Amino acid sequence: MRIALISATTTAIEPAVSALAEEFPEADPWNILDDKLLPDAEKSGGVTPSLEARMRRLISYAADNADAVLLTCSMYGFVAAAEFPVAVLAPDAAAFEEALAYQRILVVASLESALRDTMARLDHPDAVGVVTVPARILEACLPYVSSVDAVLLAQYSLTPCAPALDVPVISGPRSAAAKLRSVVTA
Repeated sequence: MRIALISATTTAIEPAVSALAEEFPEADPWNILDDKLLPDAEKSGGVTPSLEARMRRLISYAADNADAVLLTCSMYGFVAAAEFPVAVLAPDAAAFEEALAYQRILVVASLESALRDTMARLDHPDAVGVVTVPARILEACLPYVSSVDAVLLAQYSLTPCAPALDVPVISGPRSAAAKLRSVVTA
């Protein structure tokens, strides 16, 4: 089954492809990269109607040629809610569903903007956040592990650095791959 991965940065591709290989091995990943989606949004002060239309065109193209579509950039995740002929998943929708099963969550990001965005969209009453560099994720998590039920990685690019902890570590790519498998094979 062909799964189109629409990415705005190359750092999201490998984690998404790896997660599909682990969670949905029968998936055939197809990478579509528009590396100007983020810079154009930053220049414009956010996602403009023109940029939203551009993402819709990318999704439509992918949907015409794939069994499902996964967006790997949270900034454009809201576009997944539109009507398309195949399942289209926002990058972290499945991870957020998974996170809501836990009472206390630690959200880890490598950028302050990613942390703010995730915390706002997660809408979890008992979530705390921390910003760290990828190489120090384990260090950043350790002070919180005894007081949280799970850790949520706020960015796809952090997935390869996921620490082994005594609590579940939720990553967008793995949660999305599992969700895609259930949706596409249902």
